[in-house]
Amino acid sequence: MRLLALTTAMILSTSCWAESSEQADTQVYFGDTHLHTTYSFDAFLNNNFSADPETAYRWAKGQPVIHPYNRARVQINTPLDFLVVSDHAEMLGVMRAIRNQTMEFEDTGWLASLKRWWAIKQTNEALDQRTGMSVFMSFLPKSASVPGGDPVADPNNNIGSVAIFGDTSATSQEAWGDIVAAAERHNEPGVFTSILGWEWSSLPTGANLHRIVISPDGASKANQYLPYGSDQSQYPEDLWNWLDETSERTGSRFIAIPHNSNISKGYMFAKTRVNGQTIDAEYAKTRMKWEPVTEVTQIKGDSETHPKFSPDDEFADFETYDFYIQTDKGVNTVSPGDYVRPALKLGLAIQKEVGANPYKFGFIGSTDSHSGLSSPEESNFWGKMATDSTPETKTPVIGRPNGADGWNMSASGLAAVWATENTREAIFAAFKRKETYATSGPRMRVQLFAGWSFPEGAEIADNFAELGYSHGVPMGGDLLANSDAEAPEFLVRAVKDPNDANLDRVQIVKGWVDAAGEQHERVYNIDWSGDRTLGANGKLDAVGNTVDLKTARFTNSIGQAEFATRWKDPDFDAAQMAFYYARVLQIPTPRNGLYDSLALQLEEPPRGPKTIQERAYTSPVWYTP
Repeated sequence: MRLLALTTAMILSTSCWAESSEQADTQVYFGDTHLHTTYSFDAFLNNNFSADPETAYRWAKGQPVIHPYNRARVQINTPLDFLVVSDHAEMLGVMRAIRNQTMEFEDTGWLASLKRWWAIKQTNEALDQRTGMSVFMSFLPKSASVPGGDPVADPNNNIGSVAIFGDTSATSQEAWGDIVAAAERHNEPGVFTSILGWEWSSLPTGANLHRIVISPDGASKANQYLPYGSDQSQYPEDLWNWLDETSERTGSRFIAIPHNSNISKGYMFAKTRVNGQTIDAEYAKTRMKWEPVTEVTQIKGDSETHPKFSPDDEFADFETYDFYIQTDKGVNTVSPGDYVRPALKLGLAIQKEVGANPYKFGFIGSTDSHSGLSSPEESNFWGKMATDSTPETKTPVIGRPNGADGWNMSASGLAAVWATENTREAIFAAFKRKETYATSGPRMRVQLFAGWSFPEGAEIADNFAELGYSHGVPMGGDLLANSDAEAPEFLVRAVKDPNDANLDRVQIVKGWVDAAGEQHERVYNIDWSGDRTLGANGKLDAVGNTVDLKTARFTNSIGQAEFATRWKDPDFDAAQMAFYYARVLQIPTPRNGLYDSLALQLEEPPRGPKTIQERAYTSPVWYTP
């Protein structure tokens, strides 16, 4: 362990990070790019009848609001800096229109079943909450009849078309106008940023291909289009084509953010395109043009890696989620295409073959909450859907044959960006250059720089960021070859959330491709708390655990408040392409399920661990010979 020159008092104060604006032009901002309100049909069918975009923004700004299901007064502990309300493009606002009796349609087909369900709900307040889910379940996909083939072309893929959903464009256009107007009302440059967005929800045969689309532009451009949904096409290439055409037509700017690759059935980051065609340089460049970052952690689990693919990483099994979004359980398997670390390695291998990397993305976290409340705080977690917001309703909330319920849900995550100011333009620019990172909920402040030669003492210097930018590249950047350097150096500074737990350790995750095209990875412990020493295998003893399992409380008597360290790759080979990212771990803290099980006087949570080690993942830095 290296002792630091900076005091804890300095680290926990705002002034410790003020140098980033005074000397290096960026500050860190925390937000959520993935939040659903009552305008999303699945949120409505899970008892979110009232939390609209207005509610979402008020909550994010720190104001008390009424919970849409349990009707309690609720409030986020620490307000967000920015928020994207990202309701599903498919049937956008339709359930709200049925509720308000403003939508005209014939009393036949699937929409009519929704209308009849809502009529029953209005006249029977005791209606079992599973009834709405049964309606929702009626159009979820079945698993593929030909596993491993093109899921969109599979005979079992009977969802997503206009023929099934019906033409709801007029209703959705009105809803989109309301969403845009709410974002415009709540945008306060320099104070709070509302960013326009929606979700493209492609789910052929239960393979999660979802993307969040965001735009930094305002109402004048947004009102010229209707969000593109998977009812128009379930292939990501068609989404990118629409983004390109709409950009040309309206002057709008977009990026798309993949999420829940962990349940994509191997398709999100596969060796081929979704339709099975070969990935070439043009595809790789197009994908990275539109998808510079990916969501690595959220309520439906963590997508960094899996023990099957990272067997030497003792922290690989974190918030693992094994449940597909489909009517039948199917066979739950994992594939390298489901996780971002294997994808980063595959991207290097593809680049070696075709000259471009389709998986050269940065990291963010977000919640995917459907309650209108962005709540990644373990002790203040309000569930995935509105219904699983209370301990007594966690079990039946999902109610799907695949077995997932509210106890499986993770109180995660947050998107962190290093931006020049808290505005749409600056935050979007940070996304584009990948100067972003993910946390599983806590507001750990993490900064990573890579270079060939940093000044002595740069890791503990008051002008840390200035030295990092001037002598290297930040997270998301490219480190070009330097024949005069022995190996790349990395500066990492990590600071605990002042309202949360101490930190356990800082790690560097490295992936590379050798001369034979084989993919490799290694996790290095580069700084840690206490007087532990590295073993011969590079491992550390566990930091300990102060969680009281009878009260769901912990103490910060272990760990430390911050790390500032410098590390040089001891295994560097200048001929090998590689990526590096930092992973910062907290000491163990209570998981949301422990709080709820204690409230119910259960011996233990029905599912999930009692404690977790929250974490942050920086976007990678790539080295190219």
